[in-house]
Amino acid sequence: MRFMVLVPGGPESESGQMPPREALEAMTKYNQQLSEAGVLLAADGLRPTSDGAKVRFEGERPTVIDGPFTEAKEIVAGYWIWECSSREEALEWLKRAPFGGGIEIELRPIFETDDFGEQLTPELREANRQLREQAVSRNR
Repeated sequence: MRFMVLVPGGPESESGQMPPREALEAMTKYNQQLSEAGVLLAADGLRPTSDGAKVRFEGERPTVIDGPFTEAKEIVAGYWIWECSSREEALEWLKRAPFGGGIEIELRPIFETDDFGEQLTPELREANRQLREQAVSRNR
């Protein structure tokens, strides 16, 4: 099972302030443990919403909205993608994360191909398999 772990942002991440070295060291150590256990598939921090954009799909033409997104109630500052044997295993890993201060981290299962059932025809399955292979080969 794959999971996306969403790390919320706050005033510090939105201002572009980098975490202190101690926090980076703790997170690097944690990421090494995830990697050595074969859990970590991807992990990145995200730049502030002032560097981002949204695209609204309404009417005939999409509209680009440049950041910052002051109306956003929950901003994502980073993410992990993990592969674990179960939700419980993913939760055990998440409970070890080097966070404090009342922060809440969101854990979400990622849909797998088989979750789509017969709506995902054999042709669509093959096309998606090829796309995944292309993405993997580009990232090597």
